[in-house]
Formats: sequence, structure tokens, C-alpha cells
Amino acid sequence: MPAFGLIGRTLGHSWSVPIHRALGCEDYRLFELEPEELEGFLRREDVGGLNVTIPYKRDVMPLCDELAESARRVGSVNTIVRGPKGLVGHNTDLYGLLWAAERAGISMAGRRVVIFGSGGASLAARAAAEAQGARSVAVISRRGPDSYRNLNRHADAEVLINATPVGMYPRTGERVADPALFPRCRGVIDLIYNPRRTALLMRAEELGIPSTDGLPMLVAQAAAAEELFTGRGGDEEEVQRITARLRREMMNVVLIGMPGCGKTTVGRELARLTGRPLVDLDEEIARAAGRSIEVIFREGGEEEFRHLEREAAAEAGRESGRIIVTGGGVVKDFENNYPALHQNGRICHLERDTSLLERRGRPLSLSADLDSMYRERLPMYRRFRDAAIVNDASPRDAAEAVWRDFLENIDR
Repeated sequence: MPAFGLIGRTLGHSWSVPIHRALGCEDYRLFELEPEELEGFLRREDVGGLNVTIPYKRDVMPLCDELAESARRVGSVNTIVRGPKGLVGHNTDLYGLLWAAERAGISMAGRRVVIFGSGGASLAARAAAEAQGARSVAVISRRGPDSYRNLNRHADAEVLINATPVGMYPRTGERVADPALFPRCRGVIDLIYNPRRTALLMRAEELGIPSTDGLPMLVAQAAAAEELFTGRGGDEEEVQRITARLRREMMNVVLIGMPGCGKTTVGRELARLTGRPLVDLDEEIARAAGRSIEVIFREGGEEEFRHLEREAAAEAGRESGRIIVTGGGVVKDFENNYPALHQNGRICHLERDTSLLERRGRPLSLSADLDSMYRERLPMYRRFRDAAIVNDASPRDAAEAVWRDFLENIDR
């Protein structure tokens, strides 16, 4: 039976298996190889079709018996198939990147493009910019004439492409540059797909710049590769369907709201409804500290609690496919907690009349004027949230409303 799969050095983060299986290649597998194993593996007679990822996209080129025009054009290979004369190297990244850019409304035609990174992914980004007729293309690397030390030379850039792993899971929160340094920027493309929103993309979002992550590109290039493997690649509708399904599996549902508004109860209903794991930040804080929330407040005050809360939000937010229940005051630290929870999540604000809020076990609620607290925090909730759901019926009703909202908006 022919072998189909992905070759690379470290593949634990890869989404290629579910994508190709969704496209019909049930036997698609991951093959982690050390550099000295590469040539021997490619000489196996059972090789049917392979995708190639870091760090081998250029290393496999001399090992192919033939290079397709796409591979010669890009200067790297990400897809290998067996042809009549041996192994043929192709590159479908070019197609995938152009498809993702078009879908996001980003055009490089006649524009100045800056590409961060000089590896194999950078080659595909450069080829895409040239294919669209970019006015100029600058590749930023750690050393050389165009480096991170002299970005001001490219302040007139109009499209930014991140082709580095900076900001990728698990080291989320990092970014190669601030899009605000490029006042004429009209598009940001990040080839990273985990997390859903890198720090670079969240900054572009904040600035109102059209952007896309790497998942649409990943699925589109996989469909083009599958066409080469089996002749059964998906059309654009199939690419969109698979992208949406992966978004649904990847993204978190995050619940915010006043203390006692029912976040934990609704979160449990959501976990039962969806089969997803539930993460309660207050429980995580108490577990990490080895003390109850009440004791943390009594011994360390709100300052210690908020510090522990930031750590819990950062840990939970970088993971995927979860229901995350937050404390009522998580919105008070927008600068830290919002990026942590927004990077992989859709944030839903549960609203409930203050007269119905539960006070027991909530140190800040026991003696507080909840109406005043609500008026103070409402602008914070509005700034934080993607949606608002009124929790005035059963927890099941609220959970179903949250889930409907999530499914209808997973690509936002």
C-alpha cells in the first residue's frame, strides 16, 4: 500500500492528519525524521505522496528525480508524488497563500511587501508577492542588509507577512514587529495557525487592518496536494468547510460576567453539550496556590489573586477546544487577560439581573453594592466581549444560546 503523510523533524503540533483525512486520505500519517534518515526514507518504494515541512523543504529538492514548475518557481518543495520517472517535487504553498490572501481581501498587487523570515515558508511568500505583481519585496532576517534592527527602512510597507515561528504555540504572545510601525499597512498575513490569533494578528485587529492566520492557507495547500496525490482534491467549498470545522475544534468558548451570574453552571452545561473539557479559572487558581479563593484574598489580598488569575488565564488561553469559565473581575486587567483569552477564544458575556446574583463564596460580593459594581464593570465587559447572552432562564437554555452564537461566528 502506498505511504501518504507528512515528513518533518518535529510534528506534534501538526494539523495535517485531520485535514487530509477530511479530504479522503484515510491512511495519511506523520513521519518524524532526523536529517540522516531523510534520503533513505525517500528511497522507499512504497512512497506514494508526501508533504514536507520544517526543516526539509529545501533539503528534499536534490533528492527528487524531477521538479515541477511550482517548486522551481518557489525554490522549495512541500509536496512529493511518485511519477513515471520517480519522485516529483511540487509546491502547493504558493496556491494556498494566494487563496488565503484573496479570501481575507488582501492584495499585494502594486504594493510594497515585507516578509519576516528567510526560510522555506518565506520563499513561498515571496513567490506569492511576485505572482500578484508586488511593487517591491523585502525579506527581513536576523542578519543582513534588511534586519530587525533597521525596520524603519521599510516603514512604507503595505503588506506584512510573518513566515517565522514567532508567536506560535506554545510561545504565544510574541510578535516579530508592531504593524503600527508601518502607517501605510493594508494587510497582515501570519502563516501560523496555532493560536488562532497571534499577537501580530491581534495588533492588526486592534488597528483595523485586514488580516488572516495560516489555517486557510494550510487547508488550501493540502487540498492542492491531495489533488496531486489521488486526483481527489477538494474544491473551494470543501476547503471552506474543512477550515470551519477545524476552527470549531480549535477555538475556546470563554465565559465572562459578574460574580454569581451563573458562569460555572452554564459552563458545565456547555461541557456536557459539546463534550469539551471545562476549565474554571478560579479552581485552577486555588489548585495552583494550594489555598481556597477566600484564603488567598484574606492572606494576600486582591493583588495576589489578580496575579494568580493572570497566570491561569495565560495557561488556559493558549490551549484549544475548551470551555473556559472566568472570575467576575478578569476584565479588570484588559492588557494581560484579554490577549490571553482572545487568542484562541470567542468571549461571551453572561448577563443577569443583579438582584439574582449569587453572593456566597465570593469575597468581593459579600459586602459589595452589586449595582454599583455592575455599573463600574459594564464598560469593561463590553470591551472584552464578542457576544452577550442573557442568562435569565435555565442554564441549559443559556448554554445552547452560547453554543449557537459560537457556531455562527467561528470564523470571526
